[in-house]
Amino acid sequence: MAQGECILYPCYFNAAYSRRQGRRVSLNRGVKAPVISDLERALKRAGIVFRMEDHHHPAHWTRHEGRIVAEWQEGKEALIKKVAQRLEVKR
Repeated sequence: MAQGECILYPCYFNAAYSRRQGRRVSLNRGVKAPVISDLERALKRAGIVFRMEDHHHPAHWTRHEGRIVAEWQEGKEALIKKVAQRLEVKR
């Protein structure tokens, strides 16, 4: 991973998870069962350049949900908040 990049996993935004299980947003900002395409839409809305990778979160190695590597110069928490504000699940 290059400098100026942040990795995001869908579990960061999963309202069904506890903080201990990997959720990084407040419950009211989380969504039910987010997938990588939900994060992709949110990042496009925010105008953030990113690429998708076929990797899993280390704590959830049985779930192959993928991850996103976003070009971001600020702190990771700021990116997570920005994505959570634009996240909506469409299914």
